[in-house]
Amino acid sequence: MFRRSEQDKRPQVQIFVDGTAIAARQGDTVSAALLASGCDARRSTAVSGAPRLPYCMMGVCFDCLVTIDGVGNRQGCLVPVAEGMQIEIQKGKREIGK
Repeated sequence: MFRRSEQDKRPQVQIFVDGTAIAARQGDTVSAALLASGCDARRSTAVSGAPRLPYCMMGVCFDCLVTIDGVGNRQGCLVPVAEGMQIEIQKGKREIGK
């Protein structure tokens, strides 16, 4: 559904999503990098387990919550990628202290 412009010449950085290496571009947010890589689902809902995708891409809807470097409930649309970043797709409800 999403793909990068061939004119995008920004340097690549490598991030890891659930242990799988993904190429991102310097300046991408986590959500933008995941969408560009084809990894759509960000989290699953607590009640039905339905997959959720980023919706607003500006920090309002909270549908892009992921765990980043061991810290849960991070809004992927607001966090820029960094080399070696470890991202986990969040399953179910938000948890305090995770």
